[in-house]
Amino acid sequence: LHSTERSCLLRELHRFESIAIAQEKLEVAPPSPGQLRHVFFHNALPFVGFGFLDNAIMIAAGTQIELSIGVVLGISTMAGNMSNVSKSSIEDTCQIQNHLFLFSCSSSLAGYVEALASRLGLSIPDLTPKQADMWQTRLSAHLGKAIGVTIGCILGMFPLLFFGEEEEKLEEKN
Repeated sequence: LHSTERSCLLRELHRFESIAIAQEKLEVAPPSPGQLRHVFFHNALPFVGFGFLDNAIMIAAGTQIELSIGVVLGISTMAGNMSNVSKSSIEDTCQIQNHLFLFSCSSSLAGYVEALASRLGLSIPDLTPKQADMWQTRLSAHLGKAIGVTIGCILGMFPLLFFGEEEEKLEEKN
């Protein structure tokens, strides 16, 4: 972070802490349904983007790796993904390295997805520190993340629509 960003963050942390100390003595009402919806969507939208990118990259890049390295080594990353079929240790190592590489590529995009969500106007829910720590808020946030990544992963399967034609052409040639 730049020095201006660090000072802004420190200022906000001090403000948040002073509000929390002042409200420890007060009884705070639980978040309203509207606030919980805001928390849900605030957490869900970035995870939709992350799930989409993660799945699309895993499918597209995994297929290309399978077609290049997998053919040479005789392994299948997409079909043999986490299967119980016994394989040699070299195949297992290559498969693990493939998954780690692809996951690190898609994980590195998470910051960009969150930055894009904030640029699109996704504001932080206006909650007090005590409300932010309530079980309802945490449940809404976790549900938003889980549902968001699920929707994103389903949407990220779109590259599979293009693979059926290529396989049929390969079978016709053989």
